[in-house]
Amino acid sequence: MGVKGFVEGGIASIIAGCSTHPLDLIKVRMQLQGEASASIQTQPLRPALAFHPPNNTTNAHVPVPPRVGPVAVGVRIVQQEGVAALFSGISATVLRQTLYSTTRMGLYDMLKKKWTDPNTKNMPLGKKIVAGLIAGGIGAAVGNPADVAMVRMQADGRLPAAQRRNYKSVVDAITQMSKNEGVTSLWRGSSLTVNRAMLVTASQLASYDEFKEMILGKGLMKDGLGTHVTASFAAGFVAAVVTNPVDVIKTRVMNMKVEPGAAPPYNGALDCAMKTIRAEGPMALYKGFIPTISRQGPFTIVLFVTLEQVRKLLKDF
Repeated sequence: MGVKGFVEGGIASIIAGCSTHPLDLIKVRMQLQGEASASIQTQPLRPALAFHPPNNTTNAHVPVPPRVGPVAVGVRIVQQEGVAALFSGISATVLRQTLYSTTRMGLYDMLKKKWTDPNTKNMPLGKKIVAGLIAGGIGAAVGNPADVAMVRMQADGRLPAAQRRNYKSVVDAITQMSKNEGVTSLWRGSSLTVNRAMLVTASQLASYDEFKEMILGKGLMKDGLGTHVTASFAAGFVAAVVTNPVDVIKTRVMNMKVEPGAAPPYNGALDCAMKTIRAEGPMALYKGFIPTISRQGPFTIVLFVTLEQVRKLLKDF
């Protein structure tokens, strides 16, 4: 019974991850917009909602490109890199979902069965959140190498040709990182990954169960596709709001390029957050929110609708 939860969650997660990968790539590219200004100390401060780049009258100042929305980012990727670029890093997505999501979904299912009241068949919201925090943290620790590889592969196309890493696959990415930067580089940003995953799993899985129980308990809908879609979209929105700031910092820390003998652009998560806020304003932590919710909504819907169907198929096993 324990293994079954891992299998069901893994299948649903891989399908959801692959189907929403282009949206995730656009989100990563948007989160990295303006990053140069955050890592260069001589840059003048620029609010996140500024409409014009700063006046570039001094050689020390680097012009900041104007920010563009998710549709424009997607169109630019297709024009400059081709349609296939929207699926850059998809092998890392498959590995990430296999490691991270399979672990978190399976552990959450185990804890849910263990902590559900046998008489009422209900599990308090507090216990759902705790189960999500535990499952998400462990899953993130397991899947962090694939997460780092995925972020780098998705972000590679935005760099000048001479600066690109040009990983051929997730295996090549992990191999090169281990060889050139050390094995510990595979867990770069792991504290952020764990924190984000704990928040995602707690907000996503717990809120889905809570919304679903509320809909069924009040008789608003029957247990079917409509209920699953409604509850999963609401859960996706909650997860996007809660996790976007951590996701922005995680993306930047994982993507930073550390030159031999040079100081890294960021000295950890807090330093990255402070530099980002100082250079771009507090709202920079919600960069990529539109593609985040645009991805989180469909991802969560596909995840839970697929999960419910897989559970039906495997109910006799």
